[in-house]
Amino acid sequence: MKKIILLFTCMFGISVFSQIKVLKNETLVEIGKDNSVGLYKKDDKFTINYQDLNTSNLNTFRSFSFQNMNKDVEGLYKMITDGFIDSPEGNIVLELPSDIIELHYEKNYGQPTVQFIHYINKNKKYVGKSQFLNKKQIDKIFGKTNGKAVLYDKPGMKTNSTMGSTNVNSSTSTAIPLNDTSERTPSSTKSKKYKK
Repeated sequence: MKKIILLFTCMFGISVFSQIKVLKNETLVEIGKDNSVGLYKKDDKFTINYQDLNTSNLNTFRSFSFQNMNKDVEGLYKMITDGFIDSPEGNIVLELPSDIIELHYEKNYGQPTVQFIHYINKNKKYVGKSQFLNKKQIDKIFGKTNGKAVLYDKPGMKTNSTMGSTNVNSSTSTAIPLNDTSERTPSSTKSKKYKK
């Protein structure tokens, strides 16, 4: 009888102390990467990771994320590449659930490039900036060259919010929801039409 009681005591003691659970290891899927800018997917959440050139510490990496509701990843890619063809007058402003992103276009050595300007937590005091990217680099980041663009619409487990649902006003910028198909007008007097 003493052995049975001792056995139950040991089993009860083990069950009380075994509160460590093994969680499923969820990994990020790399869609594409070029130098210090990459696009990653986890479930239905997409994250753009970049090296922040706006800090003195070159080891600072930042990221911004959004859901792929209404084909927002493809919409963002199209918006960026349309800007290479017909450069906007000012920055294009995108509001994400947690951050504000500006697409800043410049010509470098005669070649059109884009830079992500990231207002962290929608606060204009904390600004991150990516490197300037050309069309070839954007194609690589968005998985157009390696065939991983097909992963955009693969179903995930969670869908909570969407990208770009509210407009942000700025004197030199235009805020655009990604799923907007209407005419997009920069804040200057000259109008440009972006095809979707």
